[in-house]
Amino acid sequence: MNKDFSFKVKKINNKARLGQITCAHGNIDTPAFMPVGTCGTVKAMKFSDVANSGAQIILGNTYHLMLRPGADLINEMGGLHQYINWNKPILTDSGGFQVMSLSKIRKINDEGVEFSSHIDGVKYFVTPEESIRIQHKLGSDITMIFDECVSYPASYDDAKKAMLRSILWAKRSKEAFVKRSGYAIFGIMQGSTFKDLRQESTKKLINIGFDGYAIGGLAVGEGQDKMFETLDYSCDLLPNNKPRYLMGVGKPSDIIGAVARGVDMFDCVMPTRSGRNGQAFTKEGALNIRNAKYKSDSRPLDQDCSCYACKNHSRAYIHHLIKSNEILGAMLLSEHNIFYYQKLMKEIRLAILEDRFEDFYQKNHI
Repeated sequence: MNKDFSFKVKKINNKARLGQITCAHGNIDTPAFMPVGTCGTVKAMKFSDVANSGAQIILGNTYHLMLRPGADLINEMGGLHQYINWNKPILTDSGGFQVMSLSKIRKINDEGVEFSSHIDGVKYFVTPEESIRIQHKLGSDITMIFDECVSYPASYDDAKKAMLRSILWAKRSKEAFVKRSGYAIFGIMQGSTFKDLRQESTKKLINIGFDGYAIGGLAVGEGQDKMFETLDYSCDLLPNNKPRYLMGVGKPSDIIGAVARGVDMFDCVMPTRSGRNGQAFTKEGALNIRNAKYKSDSRPLDQDCSCYACKNHSRAYIHHLIKSNEILGAMLLSEHNIFYYQKLMKEIRLAILEDRFEDFYQKNHI
C-alpha cells in the first residue's frame, strides 16, 4: 500500500540537514545522490549493482523516454518501475533542460516548446500539461514541473523572462498533476545568478505550493564560487519542511559544499560519464586510469571501497581494459564511481548525525 509522501528533518548541523523522504516506492535517506538513468538505464551498470551501491532512488528523463521508447509503451508495460525492474523510488526530470541543451531547433512561447528531436529531427510540441502527463504515464514517484532553463551567462532580462514563464508553467504543471498517495510534484526555482529573481521565483512557487523545491539553472557554466554564492541565499528562501534538490550537481566538492548550504538531493551524470572516460573517483582525488603509471599498479582503485572492481581487480588490469577499449573497463569504473558517490553520501549523513559535519566539510570540500 502506498504511503503518503513526506519529508522529515532529523538533525541539522549549521545548515546541513539529515532527513528522510517517504514516497510510494520506499524511503530515501537525505542528503541523497540519485544516479542518472536517463533512458531507463544507469549507463554501463546492472540495476542490482546500482542497488548494492546504496542508491535508494534513480533519475529518469522525460525528454529521452518520450522519444525512445515512448511513454505510451512504457505505460502499457506497467510503468517505468516495472519496465526496467527497479522497485525503489524514481524521480523524472521534466525535460526542460534537455530541450534547451540537446534539441536541434527550438521555438518557445508561453504555451510550450516546439523542438526537433536530436535523434532524427522529428518535430514535437511539448506543453507543461504534456510533460506532466508523460511523467504520470511513466509512474515516477517524484514529478518535476516543466520549466525554462537559461544557459550561463544570461542577461537579466532573459533570466527574468524565463523565470516568469517558468512560474506560469509551474501553475499549469501543478494543475495537471494527478495527486495520489505517495507521489509528489516539485517546483523549480529559476533566476540565473540574480538574487532578486530567485527571491521572486521562490515566493511565487511557495504560493502555488509544492511537495519539494528544486534549485534549477545552476551547474550550467557559472563555476563553483558563483554557484555557492547563489546557494548561500537560495536555500534560505525555501521552506524548512520540504526537500531541496540541486539539479545536475556534481563533483564531490560541489555536493559537500551544497550540503553545507542546506541542499538535500543531487543528481549528476558525472560518475558514470567519468567512468566511461577512464576516470575513477577515490578518497585521494580523481585518477585517470589511462595514465602509464597505472600499467603495473597492483593496488585496487580505492582501498576503502567495497565495489566489485576494488575487491577483485587491480588498477593495472583496469588500465589495460580502458586502453584496449574493452566494455568491461567502462562497467567497472562506472560501478566504482557510483559506489564512491553513495559512500560519500553515507559519510555526509553520518557526519551530520554525529555533529561533526563542519569538520568534515573543512577537510573534504576542496
